[in-house]
Amino acid sequence: MERVEWSGDILALVAQEASALVELLCEQNRGVLDQIFALVESKTLDQIQSLTNTRDRVSAVVDYFKTSDRNLCTQFLATVYQYSENIPFLLETTLVSIAGYTPGTNYKCETVDSSLSPHVKRPRLDHLQSYTDALKSMVLQKHESVAQAVVKDICLEDTWVYLKHRNPPRGKDRTIQPQASLDNHEGEESEHKVSVESLLKTTSRVVMLLGQAGSGKTLLVHCLGRDWAEGSFPSIHLLFLLEFRQLNLISRDLSLKELLFLFYPACDDDEEQSDAVFEFILSNPEKVCFIFDGYDEFRAKLTHPKKLESINDPNKPLPMTDLLSGLCSRKFLSDCTVLVTCRPRDVTDMFGSPGFITCELQGFDRLGVKEYAEQYFHKKGDELKKKAVNLLMNNRHLLSMSHVPGLCHICCVCMEHLFSSDGTDLRLPTSLTQIYMQILLAFLKRINGGVVSGTSLLQRYRSKIVEMSHLALRGLEESTIVFMDTDVSPELQDFGVKSGILSHVKLTREDGSSGYGFIFMHLTMQEFLAALHLMTSQNITESQLKKRLNLKTRWTTKIDPKSVFTDSLHVYVCGLAAEACKSSLVQLKGTEGTMAWVQKRQATVRKVLMGFAGSTSQTGPKIVELCRCAHETQDVKLARAIGSRPRFELRNIRLNAVDMDSLAFVTAAADRNVCLDIGGCSIDLDCLEILPSFKNVDHLIFRSRKYDDKFAEALCGILCKLQALQKLDFISGGLTDIGAAKLARALKDCPHITHLNISDNSLKDEGITEIAETLCRLPNIVSVLMGKNSISTDGIFTLVEGMSACTSVQKIHVEANKDISLLFSQSSDKLCENTDLNNTEEPKNVTLKQCNINVSNVVSLCNKLGGFSYITLVDLSNNSLGNKGLKKILDLLPKLGIIQEINVSENGVDMDGVVMLASALCNQKNLRRVDASENGKKKLVLWFDTSRRQLTQNVTGIHLHKKLSINHSDIKPVYMAKLCKQLVECENLLEIAFSHLKLSNESVEKLMLILPEMSSLQLLNLSHVDLSTNGALLLIRSLADCQRVTAVELRHQAEAFIKFVPEKAEAAICKLTEYKLCKSNVEKLSGILENCPRLSELDLSHNLLHDEGVKCFVDYLPKLKISSSVSLTGNQITQVGALHLVNSMNTCEKVVAVEVSLGVEDQSLIKFVQEHVNGKTLRLRECSFEVRHLKKLVEIVNRCPRLLTLELSSNSLHSQGLFPLLDSLVELSTIQTVKLRNNGLSSEQIEYFVKNFSSCHQHRDIRIEEPWLTGNAVASLIARCLNLQPHIKEISVNRASMSVITEGNSSPRSIFVDYPEQFSPALQSISFDNCDIEGQHLALLTLPIQKCHALQDLRFSQLKVDRKGAEFFSAVIPFLRNLRNLTLDLKGAAEDEVATLAEVLPKTASFESLSLSQLVLGDHGAAVLGRALQSVPNLKSINLSQCSGWTAPRGFDLVSGLVQCVSLAEIRLDSLILDEKGITILAQGFSRLTSLRRLSLNKIRVVTSETFVNGTGILCLLASFKGFRQMEEIELESWRMGDGTYELVKCIPSWTELVKLSLSDNNVTDQAGEKLLAALSHCRVLQKLQLSKNQLGQASAAKLAQVAPLLTQLSELNLSENQFGQQGSISLCEGLMSMKALKILHLTSIGSSDLVGVASSLKHCPSIEDVSLSWNSCDDSLARTLAEILPLCTKLKRLDLEANNITTAGATVIAKCLPSCPSIEVIRLWRNPISKEDENLKDQRLNFSSV
Repeated sequence: MERVEWSGDILALVAQEASALVELLCEQNRGVLDQIFALVESKTLDQIQSLTNTRDRVSAVVDYFKTSDRNLCTQFLATVYQYSENIPFLLETTLVSIAGYTPGTNYKCETVDSSLSPHVKRPRLDHLQSYTDALKSMVLQKHESVAQAVVKDICLEDTWVYLKHRNPPRGKDRTIQPQASLDNHEGEESEHKVSVESLLKTTSRVVMLLGQAGSGKTLLVHCLGRDWAEGSFPSIHLLFLLEFRQLNLISRDLSLKELLFLFYPACDDDEEQSDAVFEFILSNPEKVCFIFDGYDEFRAKLTHPKKLESINDPNKPLPMTDLLSGLCSRKFLSDCTVLVTCRPRDVTDMFGSPGFITCELQGFDRLGVKEYAEQYFHKKGDELKKKAVNLLMNNRHLLSMSHVPGLCHICCVCMEHLFSSDGTDLRLPTSLTQIYMQILLAFLKRINGGVVSGTSLLQRYRSKIVEMSHLALRGLEESTIVFMDTDVSPELQDFGVKSGILSHVKLTREDGSSGYGFIFMHLTMQEFLAALHLMTSQNITESQLKKRLNLKTRWTTKIDPKSVFTDSLHVYVCGLAAEACKSSLVQLKGTEGTMAWVQKRQATVRKVLMGFAGSTSQTGPKIVELCRCAHETQDVKLARAIGSRPRFELRNIRLNAVDMDSLAFVTAAADRNVCLDIGGCSIDLDCLEILPSFKNVDHLIFRSRKYDDKFAEALCGILCKLQALQKLDFISGGLTDIGAAKLARALKDCPHITHLNISDNSLKDEGITEIAETLCRLPNIVSVLMGKNSISTDGIFTLVEGMSACTSVQKIHVEANKDISLLFSQSSDKLCENTDLNNTEEPKNVTLKQCNINVSNVVSLCNKLGGFSYITLVDLSNNSLGNKGLKKILDLLPKLGIIQEINVSENGVDMDGVVMLASALCNQKNLRRVDASENGKKKLVLWFDTSRRQLTQNVTGIHLHKKLSINHSDIKPVYMAKLCKQLVECENLLEIAFSHLKLSNESVEKLMLILPEMSSLQLLNLSHVDLSTNGALLLIRSLADCQRVTAVELRHQAEAFIKFVPEKAEAAICKLTEYKLCKSNVEKLSGILENCPRLSELDLSHNLLHDEGVKCFVDYLPKLKISSSVSLTGNQITQVGALHLVNSMNTCEKVVAVEVSLGVEDQSLIKFVQEHVNGKTLRLRECSFEVRHLKKLVEIVNRCPRLLTLELSSNSLHSQGLFPLLDSLVELSTIQTVKLRNNGLSSEQIEYFVKNFSSCHQHRDIRIEEPWLTGNAVASLIARCLNLQPHIKEISVNRASMSVITEGNSSPRSIFVDYPEQFSPALQSISFDNCDIEGQHLALLTLPIQKCHALQDLRFSQLKVDRKGAEFFSAVIPFLRNLRNLTLDLKGAAEDEVATLAEVLPKTASFESLSLSQLVLGDHGAAVLGRALQSVPNLKSINLSQCSGWTAPRGFDLVSGLVQCVSLAEIRLDSLILDEKGITILAQGFSRLTSLRRLSLNKIRVVTSETFVNGTGILCLLASFKGFRQMEEIELESWRMGDGTYELVKCIPSWTELVKLSLSDNNVTDQAGEKLLAALSHCRVLQKLQLSKNQLGQASAAKLAQVAPLLTQLSELNLSENQFGQQGSISLCEGLMSMKALKILHLTSIGSSDLVGVASSLKHCPSIEDVSLSWNSCDDSLARTLAEILPLCTKLKRLDLEANNITTAGATVIAKCLPSCPSIEVIRLWRNPISKEDENLKDQRLNFSSV
């Protein structure tokens, strides 16, 4: 054995390997340790031997040798090597060198047992070395076989992959929004380029090498093996390259050792060598590399690591999926290196093990394609080379496919074949499928050495191609890529090998034996041939074909089943459906009728694709696949259908040149603009050169950190070529200032750009400035977003300065680095209504939030802002200005031009700053409003007046209205004094708002001291202020201290204010509600109010006064000078308190009315002397008086000298106290009206009261309401009352209420002498309306009414009449000789009974009015009534509306009788049925009725010819109106008169007393309407105008605007269901401005969704009560306008907004204004997109449904 000296530092090595040596020696037997202990000196050895623990003794020995001399240390290591067992390989290698032994020499040990000799260790190293050499040889052989057809050598240092830094979380098509993850950069892969060589430079990791088919994965891993074998990766001792296609052949379980030595066996199957190598692998996994090639070809899917059992025994056989999964997931050999190649969609099967990385192969760039093509054609002649390379580089379709190396090779083979073909007509393929068709021809051409006969190659070899294609499809179906020689017939083997379609490969079987098989020259060729079989085989049905046409997704999840290794079968099937492939398919089919069969099959494919095109649920990857398919078909119609979608959203996939080319083909075919949204997709820069072929892309979005400056530079090169591009988003990327500069230069050549978004990049001041400077040169720019970059405060100022020079900029918004946005206008000649007429620049908004602006920056900022001549808003919120910075801004305001608003919220301003602003508000002329919250620390906004009014105020004397608003603050007394001191100086009209804050009594005192001095103060708003009761009383003192106070309204922590008038107030209102007032508070309040002589109303509602507080107040009441009313509602009083209030009528002479309700309503009201009120009124509701209370009430009432009206409602009066009360009322001569409602009175009690109350021979009114007063009960009661009391003058019964009016100053005996033995009742009017009385109930009334000779009015409404009812009227009417008015609105009357009624109509001269509406007269009744009418010549009013049942001839009889009544002033014949003759006689009769004032002919029906109705009949009737000179009301609805309107227009100018005109539903045209409205200008007293459901339009609206000022009394206007349009609605606005008396306005469905102007005009209608704007599709802009004007419409009760497009936001705006609109009763919001559950929409007046 040869001795070798170790040159390294021995001691340092021992120190370095100390832990390994300790572990090794602890495992050795006693003999080994004794050999080592013998080297230690005795003294030290004794110390070591004293240690009890073996590990401690071993550690001490190693430490000893670490500090020994070199020779002794060398001897120690040699001894360890000689005698130790199971030394780890790395340590053993080191010890061999140190010990001085070289392999292959002999060594004999004379001192120890042979078992400890190094002879047993040396062979391990020798076996490893020899196996490694053999392994390298096998790897090199594999490389040689794979690389034999390679065009040029592969240099791994110059071959690049994209390294991805983390696992892609993108799963397959799922509902997560891709945008959400991208914006947060979660789930997005960041990647950079590295060389393929670097993949194995770092060991102990799992590497997934991704690449699409043909990208060169297999070649590259064999090149890695070659380089390893040549010594390029010294850290890897063993490299095993296994192919999944070979692993598919193994079906039995194998151990790792069996697997490795199956494919890489030991030399001569040496078992000892195998054991030594495998022991090395187990001991040194970090020095072992496993390469598994082609996972996409693996039939199975790797087992999930969680399902793997613990693998403790490496020799245990396992299923192949478990074994490979264990390696890839580091379950065993955790430090080994694993490299797996697969297609991108299979990456999720690796389960993200520790150290797992992915990288993806780059394809060729443009230069790479050219180099490859030149190399391919290098030996084929310069002319062919030049021609082929130029053709390839200039053909976009071929070039795009050539970016994949495998496809580049195929394209070159294709071109070689085409150039070598006969003929000069070179037709280049336009799709991948067509290229493969040419490749197939090229392969077929090789069979006979390139010699081609006249027969087509496809026809000649059709049978072989059919057999080969069937084999290919069978392989795909069975997931087979390697075919055994038994699977392929000898003839097909020979054909396949000769043509080059099949390759002969050597195989290793699972028993270790060798064999041969066949594979297709590439997987893609197998897929292509399989597609040929699908498209040409008769055995493949259409349904089977359709199943193959499923779009592949590029998103996968770990739970997806393992798919077959094919990716492109569906693509080739689609390609074969192209027109260009039809002839080839026909040749391969080769039977009769082939052409039609092939066309049908191609149509089936296109139909399936068209179905996919119509789906809206396709995700980005599937859309790309669909585009690929459409491109293969070259079907423009299909491409147009796919491209019609507005947006292509592509996420987290690799887009290659073929994808881009396909997308370009589809979008170019579309007839609309589209958005291309690319996020997180890997794109080669060369692919961007395809973008100009995207003809219709107007919006381009790139979002990913992958897109950096280089990407931007490549994009800039083609931007100007995108002619349709208007919007560009380059967001969430890696753009820096360098890239921004290039982008800015490129944008100058893009004049069509309207929107630019470069948010969330890495831009700094310089880059943002570069972009900003370019914007002014873009004529169509609208918006720019640059947020989430790194801009400084100086950069922001520079940006503002640059934008000041850009006249089109409208809005600059900067919020820290989060948001930078610029908005521009399209035209610079628009004027803002508030600007000076000489200023043509549009107003700007400048927002600079969170920009670190402090006092030192203010001057610079103001200088920059000075470049703008007019600014609407400057928002500087969330900065650091402080008081000093704010003062500087105020000082520099004159230099800033015209500004409307400055927001300085959250700038560190305190109350001193607010006081300073109060001073500025008073002193600076154009500062009109200051809003502050939280003592200036939060909200702080300054508003300025920029109108021309303000600029001329010194000339006109008009003062600007100013306002100071402070909310959510705590104003200390000292600051209250300072504020008030400043505000005293204000000369303008002033409003102060202190809201949502707390005011101490001391602060209120300070306020009250100075309040009288504020001469300009108009309103002090104290809403939602936390005031103590004493503080509130201090504020009420302002009524006495300041004579300008006109109202003090204080609601505890709610709406509260004090109003002022310029001079002394004539009257004042005081409201103090929802406080807790004790007796002392009431006394103090009363003392204050004693000094208020101008008090009109006092409201002390809801103050918890209780009985004691009310009594205290009532005692003070005589001292108070209140002119109108006092409200004590909601003070929780009892019956005792109610009696205190009643007693006020006696204690206070000025009290004229007391109203008390102790029920749910809980109302208490005292009213004082008013004009036209002479007596007093007492109303008591739900008081539930007991006997003692009623006695007290009687006592109080008896003392009241002027009680005229008493109302008792729902009081549950007890009999014991009731009769004394009724007797007391009878005895009171001053009482005139008694109302008893729902008090539980019986019939006897009512009868008793009526009899006694009416016996005093004076005018009295009794009104009684009880639920039982209906039907027979009320009829019986009325009869008895008439018999008992002759002084009753009027009786009316309506529903369940009865009203009796007695006669005053009349004789107890009747003045009539016809019945001398009986008295004659004074009854003049009796009325029964809707009280459930039937004919059988009337018998009781017959005799009493017959006696009423003075009866003038008899009315029965909603009466159910039968025979008895008719008999009643027949018996009664003849006795009523003084009857003037008869109204019989009867239900259920038969014709005979109606005829009976007609026969008994009064024929006296006094009879004037007859109403028989809704009767079914019948022919007999109509004839009788017609004759009867001839006997009442003095009849002045007749109402036969909705009467029916007669034929047209009998209608003539009725009309003939009616027109004989020449004194008629009112006729109502709605729904009348007449024939031509009837119409004629009616028209003739109208000409004689010169006294007619009111005419209603709505919905008349004419039984006649159509010509008559549309022509002469209507005109004849209208012409008869000329004789009317006193017409006041005319209703002609639903005549459908059309042009007949012109005839009516002739009459209208003479109707100067016209009050109402109703022409709804008459087909009045716009032109006729214009004439009609012009005629109405003569009707100056018109009040009601109904023109709905016509055809009025813009002209009519314009004429109404002209006429409206003349119609000063118009109170009701209905123009619904016309088509005015937007211009017409503008004209309506003009008309509304002059309608001061208008109360009702209905504009339902008028053909305009823009009614903002109409709503705004309502503020000019002070009387408006009812408005309908329904069914107009108006949006929230209407709601916002209404919210502004509703508080101004103080009488509005009803607003209808049904069926518009008002959203929850709009409804909320309306709801917020309702507290200022007390008059509004209901706002209908049906059929609007509003969330009714919104918390802001709880006001009961908002109605959302009909329920």
